[in-house]
Amino acid sequence: MTDQPRTADLGYARLDVDRAARTGTPEVVFAGGKTPAETVGCLAGLLDAGLPLACATRVDPETAAAVLDRWPDAHVDPVARVAWVGTPPPPLGEVLVLTAGTSDGAVAAEVAATLAASGVGCRRVDDVGVAGVHRVLAVAPDLAAADAVVVVAGMDGALPSVVAGLTDRLVVAVPTSVGYGAAFEGLAALLTMLTACAPGVLVVNIDNGFGAGVAAARIVRSAQR
Repeated sequence: MTDQPRTADLGYARLDVDRAARTGTPEVVFAGGKTPAETVGCLAGLLDAGLPLACATRVDPETAAAVLDRWPDAHVDPVARVAWVGTPPPPLGEVLVLTAGTSDGAVAAEVAATLAASGVGCRRVDDVGVAGVHRVLAVAPDLAAADAVVVVAGMDGALPSVVAGLTDRLVVAVPTSVGYGAAFEGLAALLTMLTACAPGVLVVNIDNGFGAGVAAARIVRSAQR
């Protein structure tokens, strides 16, 4: 009979403290919808269970202040809305994170913060959207040097397909809710990415920088092994 995975029961949350051993990615606290006290309690529960790093995403300013009040040396990225307590592992490999425009920067910051917390190197190049296709072509050498590529784009969401046509690296595409009315808060970009004519594009949900970062980190770790 195998041992059951450990769970830390806080009453309002049941923390999966053995997730890293099973999947390579530890439990991460989604702070959206939680009170600052609940988020702090979840982070403390992960640390008390022996995790070297406790991380939270979608951290609003009030929750960030509560985290820093409890742990003054915590890392808080207000753009990415990510906070962590502890020390991330040393970076391994490199993921290239591209944005179609500066307006996609917050989601790209969440990707970068997730990679950092996962112990994976990251390099960002912003504002290479297809409205000036020469900007995409200029990053071709960077594509060849990366272990994986994350492309963050809103509006028409065309950039991942163009990038995937320039590289043999897996492209993780992140649609964002950036755009005018017919962009439907990211739905247009999502559908474009799902129907990309270039193969090798993996698509995550709208504004899901965390999911893209985890996917890219697993690709890099698998390649390093």
